[in-house]
Amino acid sequence: MGVVAGLQQQAIECEALGSTMYAELIRRMVDDYELGGASTGVLASYEGHPHDEDIVLPLLGAVHRLVLAGEAPELAGFYPSVGGEWDPVLGWEAFEQVLQSRAAELRAVLLQPPQTNEVRRSVALYGGLLQLVDEIPLPVRLCEIGSSAGLNLRADHFRFNLADGTSYGAVDSPVVIEAAWSGREVPRPALRIAERVGSDVAPVNPLTAEGARTLTSYVWADQVERLARLRGALAIAQEVPVDLRREDAVSFVRGLELSEGHVTVLWHSIMWGYLPPEDQAAVDAALAELGARAGESTPLARLRLEPPGEWGDEFLVELQTWPGGVRRVLGRADPHGQGMVWELPFEVEERLA
Repeated sequence: MGVVAGLQQQAIECEALGSTMYAELIRRMVDDYELGGASTGVLASYEGHPHDEDIVLPLLGAVHRLVLAGEAPELAGFYPSVGGEWDPVLGWEAFEQVLQSRAAELRAVLLQPPQTNEVRRSVALYGGLLQLVDEIPLPVRLCEIGSSAGLNLRADHFRFNLADGTSYGAVDSPVVIEAAWSGREVPRPALRIAERVGSDVAPVNPLTAEGARTLTSYVWADQVERLARLRGALAIAQEVPVDLRREDAVSFVRGLELSEGHVTVLWHSIMWGYLPPEDQAAVDAALAELGARAGESTPLARLRLEPPGEWGDEFLVELQTWPGGVRRVLGRADPHGQGMVWELPFEVEERLA
């Protein structure tokens, strides 16, 4: 795609997802880059790289991290995440100064994948789990690939408010998600999570100050509600343990076992497109092999929020269960979990073939 085209596309996406600040910053970077300004010294060496269109989010995250750590005081007054107020002119000038003074440091982190761990995506996990457990009333062994810090493995400790005034989840949770979903009514079975296990090639420890800063840096700095949800989830992480492993998705799934009297659930969200095709095929094959051994007392499920094909605007909540291996679409949302709409389940092959 190229650096400029990638920046332009990301500006559109930031604006669509409610970050006016980042959309304005990126558009300023486009103009600056084309004129050979400060952003050229950071971004130009990645022109032609296979992922040159994806480098802007790691760059924004790296700068945000400097602000959070108190290492970019010239920017702090413009970052709402630390109490500042964004100004598109003066804010860009301060941002440009950071690009100039920290160019080498910023270039070094550009190809690191963002660890967003977006907490609002838990609407797909929690709502999907309720629908699964309504059908299979067993305790859940919850497993996640691409789990980052594993925050969404604690989704049952979040609060989900609906537009009609009803709520789901923990009454006194520090994570409150407003207008969590709409559409078909979601059942309210007793949800019991017996085990929480996550894997990631570069897991983030949410129990440390360093890990918390890393996660916060990838939240867009003007999205105050997202920041509040993240900080609430970090507080919950201190109380609810998760077994978080440094392991790639293929190895993790190949190592999964079924458990008598439990439903084993593999969950993932907005990470599938980062896996090469051979790894996607290996994960699918490992799950199919495990599913072939599943029984009525040892069921297996896969729950995911991902695009149905290539990256796009429509992201589906899909549930696949074994024995049987039937795949169904339960609903759809945007990549941050906003606009979650539950609909009558339908088999994927019938509508997506």
